[in-house]
Amino acid sequence: MKIRHIFTLIAVALSVQASADNYQDMDPLTLDVPEMKAELVDLPEQPANRFERMAPTMSAKMDFDFFKSKTNPGVKPYKFLDDMTFVGIPLFAAGWALKGDKAMFRVNQKAEKGGKKNTQLLTDFKTGIDDYTQFFGPAMVVGLKLGGYEGRSDWPRLLASAGMSYALMAGFVNVIKNTAKEMRPDGSTANSWPSGHTATAFVGATLLHKEYGLTRSPWWSVAGYGVATATGVMRVLNNRHWISDVMSGAGLGILSTELGYAIGDVLFKGKGLLRNDLEMTNENPSFFGISMGLGLGSKNLEFEDQGNSIGIKFRAATVVDAEGAYFFNKYIGVGGRLRVRAQSVKDFGDFAKYVAGEDFDAWGSLQPLYQWKYPGDYQAGTSEDIADRNAMTFLDKVGYRTESESAWNDNAPVTDCYGIVKSDHITEFTGSVGVYFNLPLSKHFSLGSKLLIGRSITQDLDIDGHAEGNVKDISYTMTLDNVNKESSGDPSVSINNLQYPNNTGEKWTDDWEYLTISSNSSTSLGTGISLTYRYKSNFSWRLYCDYDYTRKDYTATYDPFHFMQKGLTTGAGFLMDSAGQFADDRGLGAREYRTRKNMNYWTLGLSFLVNL
Repeated sequence: MKIRHIFTLIAVALSVQASADNYQDMDPLTLDVPEMKAELVDLPEQPANRFERMAPTMSAKMDFDFFKSKTNPGVKPYKFLDDMTFVGIPLFAAGWALKGDKAMFRVNQKAEKGGKKNTQLLTDFKTGIDDYTQFFGPAMVVGLKLGGYEGRSDWPRLLASAGMSYALMAGFVNVIKNTAKEMRPDGSTANSWPSGHTATAFVGATLLHKEYGLTRSPWWSVAGYGVATATGVMRVLNNRHWISDVMSGAGLGILSTELGYAIGDVLFKGKGLLRNDLEMTNENPSFFGISMGLGLGSKNLEFEDQGNSIGIKFRAATVVDAEGAYFFNKYIGVGGRLRVRAQSVKDFGDFAKYVAGEDFDAWGSLQPLYQWKYPGDYQAGTSEDIADRNAMTFLDKVGYRTESESAWNDNAPVTDCYGIVKSDHITEFTGSVGVYFNLPLSKHFSLGSKLLIGRSITQDLDIDGHAEGNVKDISYTMTLDNVNKESSGDPSVSINNLQYPNNTGEKWTDDWEYLTISSNSSTSLGTGISLTYRYKSNFSWRLYCDYDYTRKDYTATYDPFHFMQKGLTTGAGFLMDSAGQFADDRGLGAREYRTRKNMNYWTLGLSFLVNL
């Protein structure tokens, strides 16, 4: 066996040697390396894919070259006004149109006497966040830029465009403020219109939109304009601005930035541009949009009061929407809408006649029921005088003597009385879902419609009252005569020995809910038609007309005489309450009214859409 193994090894060795001898005369193998030549070539701009738009990545290289100009090859230069949308102009004009549409109710007598002629619209909401959110846009732009995340412009072009934008905005806002001299809702200063905070916020939002929304991801635009809109809302809730101030401020902010960038395009031409606008190849009409519109229809709210109709008249509503839909193809999709609809009061009607009003009958004003409009020396009133509630002579006979034109003095039963409007509007919040339809007309235009169902909740209208004065006591005797009961059906009441109201030496003050109007939550049905213009591959404008229907139960709680419970002693209060019951069978307590109404809402508006 060992000899066999030895011969096998020898045979293998000889075979290998023979094979090796066959390659001895061959040339060695060589590797040809092609000649490399360095040169710059223009690479075409790649269309943005869905992932890049949804979740853009950050470069790790920091960028601190503030004064170093840089231009990337292949970036298309902008022409003058090439990127203008002019959307700021209708926003500013809408605010201007609404500017005079707010002085609906004189509610603060103290402010009136101090020379402040505006309506005092006071709320309990207070926050300082809006002082910081106005700078969200530029903070994001600078942060992204420092982080090396390239946007539209290099540092010199960005700083120049931003500087001109803020300078234009500051000039517009301050000139208009000093010219219009509109009083703020809180009565502090006469520089309310337009809102500087809102204008600053929308300059920053438009910077973020132009630098990163148009070039990297539309969601940067959504974030910027979303925070800017929240800033404007907080300015209203903080009682620092009217809605008209915010709308005009937003328009000026957008317009100033677009003009600032237009000037920059003229000065820098093709220099300092780093990225082209995004281009989408997807023709699917899926979208996310922010809308603002004018609400029409259902402007009156009436309640029945013992056979008589009393009510409130409203102005045209302001409507703000956030809406989105996913389309399965070009024609049909599913989506939803969040809608805020606010209607401010134009006329409080009979509900306002008891608050510091000038037109009132003998039982008239929340301002002094004891200090009548026609003051005079006190004279004892007879039961016939009291029963004759519409007789002007009654006012003269029982009037409380005053010594000042304003009818307020230290000895009066009511020394101060005014209302505080906590909410001068009814606001409906509606969330809806449903089916969306789209009919393409051309490359840029399409018709749309929808069928929605949702739920609507309502924020209350709320007016509080405040009164203070001297506690009064009235000496009187009252007799009940049953003699005339058989003929009239009611006993006659006689008040004898009614004496002059005297101070008890005590002071009183009262804060209460004068008027609240609330509503239940309800089911909402909606539809509409729209015309969409796709002005860029990833952005569109939409003109729409919506119709919404809901059925609501409204409740009004009305308490105009609440303060009298604290302004009189027990005996005097009983006398006044008895007189009130004699007049309208309700006395001095709160009144509650209910009504059910079918609400038909029409909304005309404009939407800014991000194509997804």
